[in-house]
Formats: sequence, C-alpha cells, structure tokens
Amino acid sequence: MLKNKFTIFDVICYVFLGLLSLTILLPFIHLLTLSFSPSYVATTPGLHLIPNPADITFDNYAKVFTSKFIWIGYKNTLIRTVFGTAIQLLFTAFGAYVLSKKFFPHRTFWTFIIVFTMFFGGGLIPTYILVKQLDLINRYAALILPNLISAFNLVIMRNFFSSLPEDYEESCMIDGAGRFTIFFKIIVPLSTPIIATVGLWLVVGHWNAWFDVLLYIQNDIKFTLQIVLRRIILSGTQQLIDMTTAGTFYEETNSSVEGLKAASIYVATIPILCSYPFVQRFFVKGIMIGSLKG
Repeated sequence: MLKNKFTIFDVICYVFLGLLSLTILLPFIHLLTLSFSPSYVATTPGLHLIPNPADITFDNYAKVFTSKFIWIGYKNTLIRTVFGTAIQLLFTAFGAYVLSKKFFPHRTFWTFIIVFTMFFGGGLIPTYILVKQLDLINRYAALILPNLISAFNLVIMRNFFSSLPEDYEESCMIDGAGRFTIFFKIIVPLSTPIIATVGLWLVVGHWNAWFDVLLYIQNDIKFTLQIVLRRIILSGTQQLIDMTTAGTFYEETNSSVEGLKAASIYVATIPILCSYPFVQRFFVKGIMIGSLKG
C-alpha cells in the first residue's frame, strides 16, 4: 500500500490555493467591516478587516432597508429569477431530451446548428430591434425570452440524458406510458444532479443580470436589484437620500457613503450565496457526467 505523503508539489498547491482564497475572502471581509462601521471609520483609508466592537453600527443597513427601491428591486429580481429559471429549465430539458434520442431525425445536424450559436450570434442591435418589434420593451418577458435556451446548458443536459439507460423508458412504454409521462416521472427524477446544476447557473445568471435590464426596461418600478445596486454604487449618498423618506443623513445616523455601498452589496449578495449549499452535493456530479458522457 502507498502511504499518503506530502510532496513539494502538494505544498505548493496548498500555498497557491490558500493565497487565491485570501484574494477572494479579503474583499468580502473588508466590505463586511465597512458595512458595520460608522462614518469616521469607513472614510479612513486602508484595509479594514477586524471591526472594533465599540464602533459597530447598524445604521448603514437601516438606511438601506428603508429604501423603497431596494424592496422593489428585490421583488422584480425574485419574479425574474423564479419564473425565468423555471421556464428556461423546462424548455432546456425538453430540447435536451429530444436531442438525446438516437431515433430523432437529423440529430447531429440540429446539434451542430445549436452549437454554432455558441460561437456566432446575431448581435446586440438586431436583438434589440427584434425585442422592440415583439412589443416586449418594459416587460418581464424581455428579460427571459431572448435567452430562453442556452446552447451550453442544452448540450450539457443532452449529454446527461444520453447517459441514462434506455431500459427504463422501454419498460414504461410497454406498460403504456407516453413520452410526457416517461419524461416527468422517470427522466426528471433520475436527472436531479444535472437539473440542480443547470438550475443553479440559471438562478445566479438571473440574479446577477443587469445589462439587459438597462436595454429593455425603462420604468423604474420594474428595475431589478442589480440596477438599484449599480445606482447606489455610482451615485452614492445622494441616490440613497432620494430613495428614502428621511431627510437627514449625517445628522441623525452614523452612515457613510462607503458604508452604504458595502451594506447594499451584502444585501444583494447574501441571498444568492445562501442558495449554493442546497445544490452543492449535486454540482460536481452533474457537471462531470453532463460534460463527459454521451
């Protein structure tokens, strides 16, 4: 038996990964400290990692949560994320299931056409003209329909479906089950890893999306959370004052521009971070099988 030994290569890998992790964690810790810091601490130059317990304040979060546009952004983002993910996941699974069947006519040709779109697209202006002609401007559908099916997700899911044994489907067909029954009662339960993986990608994509909102949404009431966050970061204090009903800023609170920006970033980031642990156990399995098999 081979004994587990640390080699120089292992040490180098651990050191490199540790330093890489620090570059990711330090900005988060810095922003977390700023979000709980009063104005005289947050405006001090330098890296803030450990807050002074005596200086901790919740005024930044209180100011952010009193902004009606934060809650409007949350509502619009949740609507987009829930409906967009569900619809995209359903249509992607339908397309992948069809392409995974060997008896589907010209399967290779249609797969090539789909993969072709990963390298060549119509462009921003033609897409905008199409969305406008379809009368989707200022509608939630403009944020979902143009990217209804991702070619990458479709191929990954198709490969996963191709790896499933066909015996299950044949047995169900002998018992009289139709294609939709087989799909929802056999294929979907067996494909939990890839569905959870692609679903996580779609959720993160919808939650973080902002550019298409700038293009297709002109009504402030339909702005998503990322657009609100972008305005806060770019406009700073004055934007937050305009959002809230309070008329005072420095006089009654310990808020600061940097503290408000940090609190806003955490308010927009924490919910999506909390969704990852629920699908973590499916993530690696779904990616590996979907990318290698089929």
